[in-house]
Amino acid sequence: WYQRRVREAVVSTQSTGSLKLQKRLAASVMKCGRKKVWLDPNEASEISNANSRQNIKKLIKDGLIIKKPQTVHSRARCRKNREARRMGRHTGTGKRKGTANARMPEKVIWMRRMRVLRRLLKKYREDKED
Repeated sequence: WYQRRVREAVVSTQSTGSLKLQKRLAASVMKCGRKKVWLDPNEASEISNANSRQNIKKLIKDGLIIKKPQTVHSRARCRKNREARRMGRHTGTGKRKGTANARMPEKVIWMRRMRVLRRLLKKYREDKED
């Protein structure tokens, strides 16, 4: 299979020539990564003649080189999972990594309890004075 891939690669480079330089320059000109650069395969010979940024800019203007659109990175799945977790799904013992104290510190629980009790005491004192 390796030889077949090498043969295919050789055939493709013979027909189009290497457009590595053009792709790099186009990425730099359009301020994006090489992954986002689309070179028109039908105009490979014309693109291969472009060896400067100015030539690349002209090709971009003519539409032979295009900046591909941003790929979708949807948060729908994340939202759905968050809703499920609010209902108590996916939070069993097998899903937990930290210790119980790391997940909900004893100190925080203690502080909350003390504040509630102190608030109550304060209220009782005020009621006693009245």
